[in-house]
Amino acid sequence: MAEPATVVTIVKGRHEHLREQRRVLRAVAPRTPHVVVAMGDPAIDDVVGADDLTTVVHVDDDPGGLPLARARNTGVSTALAAGAELVVLLDVDCVPGPDLEPAYRRAARLAPGALLAGPVTYLPEGVEVPQDPRDLTALRAPHPARPDPRPGELERAGNHDLFWSLSCAVSASTWVTLGGFHEGYVGYGAEDTDLGRVARAGGVELVWVGGADAFHQFHPVSHPPVEHLEDIVRNATTFHARWGDWPMEGWLVEFERRGLLLRSAGRITATADGQVSAGDGGSVHP
Repeated sequence: MAEPATVVTIVKGRHEHLREQRRVLRAVAPRTPHVVVAMGDPAIDDVVGADDLTTVVHVDDDPGGLPLARARNTGVSTALAAGAELVVLLDVDCVPGPDLEPAYRRAARLAPGALLAGPVTYLPEGVEVPQDPRDLTALRAPHPARPDPRPGELERAGNHDLFWSLSCAVSASTWVTLGGFHEGYVGYGAEDTDLGRVARAGGVELVWVGGADAFHQFHPVSHPPVEHLEDIVRNATTFHARWGDWPMEGWLVEFERRGLLLRSAGRITATADGQVSAGDGGSVHP
């Protein structure tokens, strides 16, 4: 594909991370269009500023949590309507490596019809994104739970349950085949795994792309993410109803260990102290 890919980023808050992402994107891929989807965050217009290559789209918040799936679908639809042939989804916390965009374009030529994903390095606390993006390569330490093919190589027939939207790419035709993210997921968790399952069910190959590196800027996290318990329980229940097994198994096991939830026969139910209450697709009340 001769034309550059279009990058789609969804965001609420994280203004400094978005500014840094855009600085690096313009340095490494200056002709790349950028669609920024603001989720209930009107300040994003000022953060982005005037830029002929950038389109800001606004979606409303959802009472249940951030509308991550809907925002991604809106961003990709906006890119495709503008004529994009290849769309890269890049998490707002991530900056693109020097070769991310051309690596995805090359992979789209070599593996047409595939869902593409790239390695992500989580930068540790105190490590900033270098002023010269070419220096990012020296910071590579890709997440060990995902494949890490060498630059220029593709790892085909990937495990669809490892798909993530931190950094991924999809052609226009493949997006139509997938149908986008399931918008029944609201808030944190499971929508990526669900899209991976949709891809597998539809015969869409998952391909890991060497050289399509992204670098995740540091921010504090909790393990497990107890602050997202309500979202995770609700979305896990939705996933189980669709696919018959549980996503985010490690987190659910840890929540069980802490006495925050009980699972049985496709249901997540209240613990004795009432910290969590959920039924089949029902709401959760911590």
